[in-house]
Amino acid sequence: MKPLYEDNHIIIVYKESGEIVQGDKTGDRPLSETVKDYIKAKYHKQGNVFLGVAHRLDRPVAGLVVFARTSKALSRLNDMFRKGEVHKTYWAITHDLPPEPESTLTHWLTRNEKQNKSYASDHEVQGSKKAVLHYRVIAHSDNYHLLEIRLMTGRHHQIRCQLAAMGCPIKGDLKYGARRSNADGSISLLSHEMELTHPISKKTIHVVSPLPDDKLWKNLGGG
Repeated sequence: MKPLYEDNHIIIVYKESGEIVQGDKTGDRPLSETVKDYIKAKYHKQGNVFLGVAHRLDRPVAGLVVFARTSKALSRLNDMFRKGEVHKTYWAITHDLPPEPESTLTHWLTRNEKQNKSYASDHEVQGSKKAVLHYRVIAHSDNYHLLEIRLMTGRHHQIRCQLAAMGCPIKGDLKYGARRSNADGSISLLSHEMELTHPISKKTIHVVSPLPDDKLWKNLGGG
């Protein structure tokens, strides 16, 4: 956990792949508790520390997560995420080259709760939700390609599912058709950049994530 921006109302941190944002049935210690401990120690807080979870990243994904430090900020962040007012840019590494260097993908996603997986269709089906993203290829290595992705909607496993439907599963993402897993259990997807209007002060906040500590990420991402 690396804090990248903090004030009295919000804190934005870097999540390592493998960390869970909020407690789940695994019982593993979530990132939210680590952030609470950090705030408690840094600001010498007595008693319980308030920390609101406004959004999540999948466990194998690394990158930026914003938490609310006040209930007022949490309420406004929830509203901003619901309205699509928090602008996030993702980076993804794929083995296969997309058919176009830049394009907008539109699918209809159906979520299977039991499998914790989404399925893409090119037309609306019962229970599906429209999913739209824009991607562009920004770097290459001998065997891999780096894509920059902007989400127009926020659906379950949206980037993972839509890239796989295009024939370009994310490196390491066995669930969506990658050839092999990554050694550390991650998938090569990074929540790289976040821009939002501060929920209280209304100033513009812009944060860029560090790259995962990995040679391929450093090579492709220029880090």
